[in-house]
Amino acid sequence: MMENSGPQRWLPQLALLVLSLIWGYTWVMAKEGLDFAPPVAFAAQRCVGGALALMLVLKLSGRSMRWVAPGATLAIGLVQVAGFTLLQTWALVEGGPGKTAVLIYTMPIWTLLLAWWILGERIRGIQWLAAVITLTGLILIIEPWDMQSSPLSKFLGLMAAVCWAVGTILVKRLRARQSVDLLALTTWQMIVGSIPLVLLAWVVPEPATQWSSHYLGILVFMSVASTALCWWLWIYILDRVPAWEASLSVLGTPAIAILSSRLLTGESFKIPEVAGILLIGAGLLLLALIGWFVSRRMTQS
Repeated sequence: MMENSGPQRWLPQLALLVLSLIWGYTWVMAKEGLDFAPPVAFAAQRCVGGALALMLVLKLSGRSMRWVAPGATLAIGLVQVAGFTLLQTWALVEGGPGKTAVLIYTMPIWTLLLAWWILGERIRGIQWLAAVITLTGLILIIEPWDMQSSPLSKFLGLMAAVCWAVGTILVKRLRARQSVDLLALTTWQMIVGSIPLVLLAWVVPEPATQWSSHYLGILVFMSVASTALCWWLWIYILDRVPAWEASLSVLGTPAIAILSSRLLTGESFKIPEVAGILLIGAGLLLLALIGWFVSRRMTQS
């Protein structure tokens, strides 16, 4: 269901803003969390916490926990939660929160290709300009010509991006075929995705988690805000805008991640980073203006 007219047109944009702000700061929190917990355990803990938070919200809101479309939900949970979270965390360990982790935000490229091929979504006219501007900004931030990280971390970041893109397409295809409560879908994908992560954390030899009040605070943020809330917002956004538009719009996240990291560490900004952030902002603004013109034309017709 696409909402392209009236004030509700701006709700996905507001959701994207909240999601980008939280996910942007998540990189800083995740790197800090890995000082207290090993990667697989950290991934499992945040997803289990997210699943519990979503189950509580479902219970308090009086919604049904009925599992609709188990096959599709299983695939989404394994790819978009288990696969993405594990690869993202592993990439963060290998390459740190900088450019290697930002490789995950090549996701829009894979989503553009998959959405064109599987969903039949097309980019037309001035939309191409917004796409080129935004992706050019991402390239300037990543600086692929100056990657000072291991090949493994690059590979893990790219595979996490592919997992996210595949999960995005699976969500869009499921919603096109049948009606599913978005909160219940998010809850079940989190439950399904948590199971293999918990099993991996149990069998993979890792150091013990160093529990403390500080780490619990990080884990609550990562579980409730970054995992539960943001994945629900992501599915909400996908339900209302094309997959390619949502994937491009979320590119505000790496810009916020760079800003957060630089401001907290006191590091100076590089010219390519500043140019990339400005280009991403310009591309996102152009996407928003295109959406505004489309909604205005529809309301006047």
